[in-house]
Parts: sequence; structure tokens; C-alpha cells
Amino acid sequence: MKEMTDKITIDGSGKLQVPHQVSIPFIIGDGIGPDIWRASVRVFDAAVAKCYGGERKITWKEVLAGEKAFNETGDWLPEKTLTVFKEYLVGIKGPLTTPIGGGIRSLNVALRKELDLYVCQRPTKWYVGVPSPVKHPEKVDMVIFRENTEDIYAGIEFAAGTAEAKRMQDFLKEDLNIDYNFTNTTGVGIKLVSEEGSKRLIRAAIEFAIRENRKSVTLVHKGNIMKYTEGAFKNWGYEVAETEFGDQTYTWNQWENTKANKGQDAANAEQKEAEQAGKLILKDIIADNFLQQILLAPQDYDVVATLNLNGDYISDALAAMVGGIGIAPGGNINYKTGHAIFEATHGTAPRFADTDTMNPCSVILSGVMMLDYMGWHEAADAIVNAVATTIQEKTVTVDFYNLMSDATLLKTSEFADKIIEKL
Repeated sequence: MKEMTDKITIDGSGKLQVPHQVSIPFIIGDGIGPDIWRASVRVFDAAVAKCYGGERKITWKEVLAGEKAFNETGDWLPEKTLTVFKEYLVGIKGPLTTPIGGGIRSLNVALRKELDLYVCQRPTKWYVGVPSPVKHPEKVDMVIFRENTEDIYAGIEFAAGTAEAKRMQDFLKEDLNIDYNFTNTTGVGIKLVSEEGSKRLIRAAIEFAIRENRKSVTLVHKGNIMKYTEGAFKNWGYEVAETEFGDQTYTWNQWENTKANKGQDAANAEQKEAEQAGKLILKDIIADNFLQQILLAPQDYDVVATLNLNGDYISDALAAMVGGIGIAPGGNINYKTGHAIFEATHGTAPRFADTDTMNPCSVILSGVMMLDYMGWHEAADAIVNAVATTIQEKTVTVDFYNLMSDATLLKTSEFADKIIEKL
């Protein structure tokens, strides 16, 4: 039988072209990956069948990475896997282990780098009934745009005591006159933040916010200390908003200018007028203050654009507020080429492999993101509603069961069955 090779493509205007009979590559994942993937894929297929009555269908194409790839090929990330993701544009994956010792630092980082997936998108929203450590998790509804290719995570660092670290230290001290007391116990890392990398990330966040009728984009940074990296990120963000989206946005830069020239009342009136006209508000906040404000006033934040390290902290902190990383979806996207890999955001939890006990929601909701990205919104919405109803009825896996009263404990596969029933 001939393999179906209907692939997603991208046209000259940057719009995805998705055939009704489409092939999607997937990586099953390590540890609990197989359990949660088997549950999730049944939900995806059931939703597509229910919503489109056979007119649309996904054929799943497995590609290898992680332990399964190493065991079968001797390679943690085979070149064939990268080739398939490049060719098919859109894919999905379970959690992957990070090889111990030399070689690839992180398979996830390697995939993002090879495909230049510069946006790590993490939507964070509470579902009724999900246990939460905060009083009002329903006020949390944010989409994080985390820069995915630069910052400390570029991986340019040298271990203390090595010749490379010594050369970097000598260069910094002797050539650049850096005033720091370097020793043999000092490791050295380099933080990279470029105008191009910052602007394309912030541009994608603004375009998303406008397209989805969101109210604001907040630039989260530590520019008060790291002025030429994180501070530059903030400045480039305002530049993008004002030069490329001037008729659709109102920025805090504009508010500051009006305040300086006409006073605070005039600035406040100007911002209120912009909000009433439906303009997107672009603002900024220092990262440590933001981590405080998401606990005190999460309703004040909508779409968030930030650098790689900040984004890592922020995404997990927000996930904890709405039920934990086990229910947090994620997508790594290049909006220019169309390439995207959606993924579980948690780890492999090898102790629970093959137990059929873990929550599959991170993969399921990442699949929702993928379906939305493909334009299959009906199937995406059906899954979200079914997941929400299943959780609200307290029919849940062990992570939520242990935090609820009068709940019914389900295995991973049974949880998927219940979601499918609710479709």
C-alpha cells in the first residue's frame, strides 16, 4: 500500500496550506511518553472524526528521537528525523530524555536550533475544577512568547578551570578591562541577544495578539541591570510596535512622552482613548516584579514577550498557578517558514513509564495548539471543551485525584476514554 504523503505547505503570503488528508510526524517520547501519546492520539483522531465526519483525517508518521532512536539506530537524534520535520512542516512530540555525558546537551534544544523555531509559545489558562495553589486561578489567561534561540540558552559557556575559560577570562580582563576577580573556579557563559532575534519574536507576539483580539503585549525583561541585552530587547520591542504597527498599537513609550509634554492626566486620557478604539497596548515590566504581579494581579497581563531564560521561569510559574506542568501545553514555531513542533512541556518521569497512570493533558492540549495552528479550530475547540468537562466532573488521573475530594481515579487510557465520550 502506498504511504500517504499529503504534507502541509506554506504559500508566498506565509499562510499554511493544509490538505484535508494530512500526514503529521510525531515522536512518541521517552519514559511516560508512550503511555500519554497512545492516550492523546486517540483523542485527536476521535475529535477530527467527530467534527469533520471523515472529510478530514490525520495519518500519523512516527519519527525517532531520544532513547528509542538510540536503541534502534545508535543516534539520539537521527538526521532522518530532522529531514522529515523540515519536509512536513508541522509535528508533535512527547517528552525526551537528555543524554548524559557528551554529545547533545538537550534534544529539545537541538530540534529548536535545527529548525530555527524561534518562538516558544506557552498558553496558560485555568480549567474549572483543576486544583490550584492560588485563590483566583480563573484570572490567569496568558500566552507566553519566549525567545527560543538566543540568551544564555545558546549554550556558549566554558567550565571553570578549563583552558577555554582561562582564555575568555584573560580576554575580558586584559583586552576589555573588565573589573572582575576571575579565579580558576570561575565558569564563563555568554548571553546573546540580537536585534533580529528580539524583533522577530516580539513581532510574532504582536501579530498573534492582534489576530486573536487580545488586549495587551507585555515585554518582560531585566533591562535595569542587563542594559545592553535585556534593556535592548525592551527598546527593540517598542521600536517594532511603533514603526510596524503604529496604527494598531499604543505603547507606554507614547504614554511617557505625552506625560512629559502634557501631564499625566493627558497621558491617561490618551491611553484610555486608545483602549476604547481597540488598539493593542504594548507595555513592559521588570522580570522579578512580573513574577510578583502574576500572583497579585494576573488579570492585568495577556500576551507576554520575553527572552529565553525569563520565559523558562515564567512559563513554569504560571503553569503551577493553573494546575502544574502536567497540564501545560507548548509549541515551538517559526512563523516565517511555517515549521512548528508542539510538545509536552514536562519531563519523562521514567519511574512511571508503562504504568498507564500519568496525566496526558500536556500532550493533548499541545495537540489542540497544533490543530489551531493548522486551522482545524472545530476539532481543537471540541477537545478543549471535552477536557474541561472531564476535569470538572472530577474524573481524573492520579495527579489531580490526590488534590481533589470525592474524585474518581482514572488510568491514563481511561482518562482518554472519558474525554472521547465527552466529544
